[in-house]
Amino acid sequence: MSPTHEPPRSPRDEIDGVIYFPRLCDKVRLYAAGKLHPQYHANLGGGMDLWTCQFLGVEYAALAEEVRHLDSDAEALAWASENGATRSPQEFAWWSAFMRTRGFRDDLAEKLAQRKAESGFQDREDIVTFMDYIDADEGRI
Repeated sequence: MSPTHEPPRSPRDEIDGVIYFPRLCDKVRLYAAGKLHPQYHANLGGGMDLWTCQFLGVEYAALAEEVRHLDSDAEALAWASENGATRSPQEFAWWSAFMRTRGFRDDLAEKLAQRKAESGFQDREDIVTFMDYIDADEGRI
């Protein structure tokens, strides 16, 4: 990252059992502040951002608008809970497992292998999911 850009939080971060949500909020806030590296811009609202919004039952644009005006991830999650889908504890457990394992022997395994090769991580056996890849790419592992 350049000195003017900050990486968003780890995709593994969670709040109230919602994995990835703090990263989504971070990306929105960093983008609004001009501190999100341009490499992230094209996929804002896509990929894991989109899946998270779909799980919560809210539109990305509406959530992003709220995140920009609220002070905390907790307030943003409360807004999503009030305006989105109601989920059971079992669904939250399923969601976390789904997100933590994306790229591991699933429909995105080939895309993960491609991303690893593009980043020079093809020999990194510790990178088996997209969360592993993101944390490695951003220097956390």
